[in-house]
Amino acid sequence: MEKISRTKIVDLLKRDDFGAKVNVKGWVRTRRGSKQVNFIALNDGSTINNVQIVVDLASFDEEMLKQITTGACLSVNGEMVESVGSGQKVEVQAREIEVLGICDNTYPLQKKGHSMEFLREIAHLRPRTNTFGAVFRIRHHMAIAIHKFFHEKGFYYFHTPIITASDAEGAGQMFQVTTLDMGHLEKTEEGAVKYDDDFFGKQASLTVSGQLEGELAATALGAIYTFGPTFRAENSNTPRHLAEFWMIEPEVAFNDITDNMDLAEEFIKYCVQWALDNCADDVKFLNDMFDKGLVERLQGVLKDDFVRLSYTEGIKILEDAVANGHKFEFPVYWGADLASEHERYLVEVHFKRPVILTDYPREIKAFYMKQNEDGKTVRAMDVLFPKIGEIIGGSEREADYQKLQARIKEMDIPMKDMWWYLDTRKFGTCPHSGFGLGFERLLLFVTGMANIRDVIPFPRTPRNAEF
Repeated sequence: MEKISRTKIVDLLKRDDFGAKVNVKGWVRTRRGSKQVNFIALNDGSTINNVQIVVDLASFDEEMLKQITTGACLSVNGEMVESVGSGQKVEVQAREIEVLGICDNTYPLQKKGHSMEFLREIAHLRPRTNTFGAVFRIRHHMAIAIHKFFHEKGFYYFHTPIITASDAEGAGQMFQVTTLDMGHLEKTEEGAVKYDDDFFGKQASLTVSGQLEGELAATALGAIYTFGPTFRAENSNTPRHLAEFWMIEPEVAFNDITDNMDLAEEFIKYCVQWALDNCADDVKFLNDMFDKGLVERLQGVLKDDFVRLSYTEGIKILEDAVANGHKFEFPVYWGADLASEHERYLVEVHFKRPVILTDYPREIKAFYMKQNEDGKTVRAMDVLFPKIGEIIGGSEREADYQKLQARIKEMDIPMKDMWWYLDTRKFGTCPHSGFGLGFERLLLFVTGMANIRDVIPFPRTPRNAEF
C-alpha cells in the first residue's frame, strides 16, 4: 500500500482541493451498496461526522472485502472527490484498502439503537458510538475551557492531595486508604483499629474536596483553582451521584460573597459559550438526538443575568407555590435543605433563568462558611441551573479564628485534623471566598444527557467498578 500521510476526517471534510490523493484511517460505522459499488461510512473519532468511502468492488480482492464489517478498522488510500450525495461535500474514491483490524460478528455495537443502560454494561466500547464520541469530545473541550478561563484571569492551577486525613465536608462518607491486612486487623482494647503500622501511621482517606488546602494556597498565591478527582462513599444510586467525580474549586484572597457570585457567573457563562463556539457539531447532534431544547437552553443561560436572592426569599416563593396548589415531594420550610425539585422550581418555573441563592441557615451548611451578623445564616451561595438544580456551591469563608474554632467544636470535628487549617486564621488572616463546580454536573447541562453516569468514561457507583 502506498505510503501517504494520514488526514484526520475532521480536517478532510473541510477541504476542497478535489482530486488530491489522501489517506484516511478509522472504524467502519456502516457498509451498504449494490453488487458493483459499496459505500462505507468511516469514523476516526475526530468528529461526529463520518466520511463516505466509495468502493468499486471489481477493483478489490473479494476475501479482503468480506473482512469489512461494522467495527472493522481500515486504512484507505484514495482520491478526494466532490460528493454527489447530500450531507457533505467530500467523499473518498477508494484506490487501496488495508484492513488493520477485523471485527468478529459478536461486536455488540450494530446499526440499531442501543439503550444507555446497555451501553453502560459495555463501557469499554461505548466511546465508539456517536453519542459517547460527542460527549467525550465535549468533556475534553470543557476541561480546556476551564483551564483557559482561570489562566487568562491570572489564577494558578494548584494540585491538592488525593489522599487526606481531613474530611472537608464533615460528612464522614469517605473511602479509606490503607496498607493494613484486612483479614488480620490489630485493634485497641476499645475495639478501634490500630493504625500505627499503617502506611501513614494514621487513618487516611480519598479526598472529598481540595478546598481546605486550596484556601491555604489562596492566602499565599492570591487566586488559585484546583481541578481533580474527588471521592464520596455515599450510597446514592441516583442519576445525579457518582462515587468518583471531578471538581473545580477556585479560592480567591480578598474576595467577598459578591465577588464570588460574579466570578461563578462569569466562569460558567464562559464554559457554555466555549461549548457553543467549539463543539457546535456535537452539541447539535445531542440536541437533535436526545434533547430538542438543548441549544436553546445553553443560549438562554448566556442571555440574562442570573437572579440573585436570599434563601429566605426563595423559601417564601416556594411556600407561596405550595399555598397555590403546587405539589412538592419534599416539605418546604425555613431551615430545610432544598431538594433539586425546589431548586428547579425557582429556576424553571418562577424565574425562568439561573438563580444564585445566598445566606443559607448555618445549620445546613459547612463549618467553614462565614457567619452573618444575624447569628442564624452564613454567606453561602449556590448557583441553580435548569434541569440540574445546584451546579455550583460556595461561600465566603470564615476568616475569624475564634468563630471558626467554636464552629469546629460545635460540629464535633476532631481538632487534631484541623490545626493546620486554623493556623491560616492566626497568621495573617484575610477575607477570602471560593466555590466548587462538579465537572460532571456541568457536563450534564452542556450535553443534555439525563444521567451523570453517561458523561464520565467509567462511572463509579455503588456495586459498580467494572472497568
